[in-house]
Amino acid sequence: MTIAVDFDGTIVTHEYPKIGRERTFATDTLKQLIKDGHQLILWTVREGALLEDAINWCRERGVEFYAVNRDYPEEEREKNNNFSRKLKVDLWIDDRNVGGLPDWGTIYRMVKENVTWNDIMHEEVHNDMYSTLPPKKKKWWQIG
Repeated sequence: MTIAVDFDGTIVTHEYPKIGRERTFATDTLKQLIKDGHQLILWTVREGALLEDAINWCRERGVEFYAVNRDYPEEEREKNNNFSRKLKVDLWIDDRNVGGLPDWGTIYRMVKENVTWNDIMHEEVHNDMYSTLPPKKKKWWQIG
């Protein structure tokens, strides 16, 4: 898959224009997604020196993006007749999602297992519902 990943508020806590603290397991998850064969695109409002700071911050932690703020590394607005600011990706990871940003473990599971947020929420409700039921009574013929 090609996955667009926001920086501020998603990989790090939101302290723009400064770089915030890394969100728990963010870079570990991104490295694993790359290892799994996904192409990651850094998609951020940062430009110029602030963008370079973000790229370098990620690179120092072992995260190399396939592209930054574009569909592919060589893309140039002037040379692309079909240029669009909207990336052509399979998935977006952004703290501005409806419902907020899940933890990075959940994000990885969603990508790896191809499950949706709705699937996970349904599973949690199902597990909670059955974990509170009293144990079944044994029949008179069952031992123990």
